[in-house]
Amino acid sequence: MRTIRMESCLVGVLLLVVSTGACYHATVDTGLAPSDQVIDKPWAHSFLYGLVPPSTVETVAKCPNGAAKVETQLSFLNHVASFVTAGIYTPMQIRVTCAAVPQGKTAMTGNDPGAVVAEAAETSYQHQTPVYVEIGQE
Repeated sequence: MRTIRMESCLVGVLLLVVSTGACYHATVDTGLAPSDQVIDKPWAHSFLYGLVPPSTVETVAKCPNGAAKVETQLSFLNHVASFVTAGIYTPMQIRVTCAAVPQGKTAMTGNDPGAVVAEAAETSYQHQTPVYVEIGQE
């Protein structure tokens, strides 16, 4: 009897160590050139082992050229928080690397949308290349 209890306890401890020792890490690479701008949320709040996902990371204001890479992972401390709360609270780290201005594209900026778009269209037509437009970024 004593041997069976000891083995079941050992199996339980081993299962606990294996389940909390893994690091969840996912990367989405969009293929765009990365910039130096990074948005990092080390404690994005998620619940029930991730079934209730964290809120959306707003990147539009900080990444006007889009995202080059998005990484999500459970750090060691995220695992500890998840373990302590029995998976009810499962935080994760989200890191977004913004994309750089696309190479070979002319950038046009200004506060008057009509004037900027007209100038961009003319430039694009003359040079037969895409033109990147930013409104309100003088």
